[in-house]
Amino acid sequence: MAIEEQVLREIALADLHKEVQVYHNRGFRLVQVSCSMVEDSFELSYSFDKDFHFESLRVMVPPETTVKSISGIYWAAFIYENEIHDFFGLTFEGMSLDYNGTLFKTAKKFPFANVTFRGEEPCQRK
Repeated sequence: MAIEEQVLREIALADLHKEVQVYHNRGFRLVQVSCSMVEDSFELSYSFDKDFHFESLRVMVPPETTVKSISGIYWAAFIYENEIHDFFGLTFEGMSLDYNGTLFKTAKKFPFANVTFRGEEPCQRK
């Protein structure tokens, strides 16, 4: 059995809503939204599936940038967006359900925004 290549496209933040709408219109389901810190930016990955065909969009978001919610297209995205807000501090505008930073109770505000290795320096630089 041949392994199917998985599509990963990097797009501009300004194109995110339009691209997500295209996936919705083509009948793809939203699989997940994830966030990672890369250098000094947030890397958001949006993954979609249709008939076992998996595709992802990746967008780089500078700090202090507000991202337009996709929950108007995929309603359940609000849970991913609230989670990303609570762990990374990234702000989403227009979520279908906004927990205002209370979805997760954490000991440290935005614990994944500046992850360090034993308190020394960012993990990526180790």
